[in-house]
Amino acid sequence: MSYALHLQSNVSLRRGRVSRRDVLRAIPAAAAAGLLGWHDLMTSRAVELRRAGKACILLWMQGGPSQFETFDPKPGHPNGGETRAVLSAVPGIALAEHLPKTAAAMRDLCLIRSLTGKEGQHPRATYLMHTGYLPSPAVKYPTLGSIVAKEIGPPESDLPSFVRIGGNFGAGGASALGGGGLLGVDYDPLALAAAGRPPENTSLPTTAARFQRRLKLLDRLQADYAQSGGQDVVRDQQKMYARAARLVLSPNMKAFDLDQEPPSAKNAYGSSPFAQGCLLARRLVEAGVTFVEVTLGNWDTHQDNFNRSKTLCEQLDQPLTALVADLKQRGLLDSTLILCVGEFGRTPRINPNSGRDHYPRAFSGLVAGCGIRGGQVIGRTSAGGEEVVERPVTVADLLRSVCHALGIDADKENMSSIGRPIKIVDGGEVVRELFA
Repeated sequence: MSYALHLQSNVSLRRGRVSRRDVLRAIPAAAAAGLLGWHDLMTSRAVELRRAGKACILLWMQGGPSQFETFDPKPGHPNGGETRAVLSAVPGIALAEHLPKTAAAMRDLCLIRSLTGKEGQHPRATYLMHTGYLPSPAVKYPTLGSIVAKEIGPPESDLPSFVRIGGNFGAGGASALGGGGLLGVDYDPLALAAAGRPPENTSLPTTAARFQRRLKLLDRLQADYAQSGGQDVVRDQQKMYARAARLVLSPNMKAFDLDQEPPSAKNAYGSSPFAQGCLLARRLVEAGVTFVEVTLGNWDTHQDNFNRSKTLCEQLDQPLTALVADLKQRGLLDSTLILCVGEFGRTPRINPNSGRDHYPRAFSGLVAGCGIRGGQVIGRTSAGGEEVVERPVTVADLLRSVCHALGIDADKENMSSIGRPIKIVDGGEVVRELFA
């Protein structure tokens, strides 16, 4: 790390900004200096921690997937369009034709066809689905991954408890996904643009002697700023610094290396970015990570809905089912919750551009693992998919059910910066039918 980078880091402090990239660039040199001892943690410890607890993998279908082309097809009805259905391994349950592997794995999966909400705008609906709250200028609500990391993430683990894989595909992008919010920077996600390579800036860039000189300079700069009233900013940077150190120096860094997987495992998932993200998610939860979010986008099919949905379903089908089968084979499915959902669904009527528009009134999602009873469908929409006619499930219901599966008290309150108690989930009820 260069002298200029240290000065840049101090400038960021004075402006109230501390980037994870700056921190990660600094940490490897600290390892070379022998100033941090996190390398004594062993890989077996992380695996032990993971097997002792629970984890969640959120497969985020960014943009709002069409329920008609995924989990709630309506063949034979004008609203169903040209999409046909394929029978699943469970009699009486059919999925859209471009999800044949998912249909074959139906005994391990649960479909919710009665999700319902009121937000039809991407960022707001995305934020709501991730936090249970609408955006507010007064309160920074924590995202689901941050909540799970705080409540059940093992503090002894040297890997982050929350990892997010996948980029911003436009509408409803990274800012709407949220972070630690009122819980603090300790519970922000480690964000990876893509799987297949380790996190950026995690190699040793310099010698121990050079780093020691730079570290002393950085300490003096930080001390000066802290004395002038910047204690909170310095403290946050030090927290990020420590987290990054634990990651960089951990033998569990190999969990990010997909080359550790045999060709048969890679072939089972497929070669797409989303497939690699799902394979990495399995590796991470096995190594001790508590929450992994993997994004597949863009499902915002205002135009050419049928062709685009076909392509996206083909990208989803194999990795999703490989993930379920892989976790099951390794004995981890019973302790790992898989949630596959987007921010809303698509309109029953097809627009003049052969597309479907935003439709939060009735949409679908998929859940598996962690005590979920597979081989069933919860809820029902009308013949044309216009409305929920049986067992509506709100966003609060869904998030409360996720908490129930993971052993989290959804009524627990966290205090905001203005002294307001905020429940993890406000309202809703557990969808009891989900559980065996």
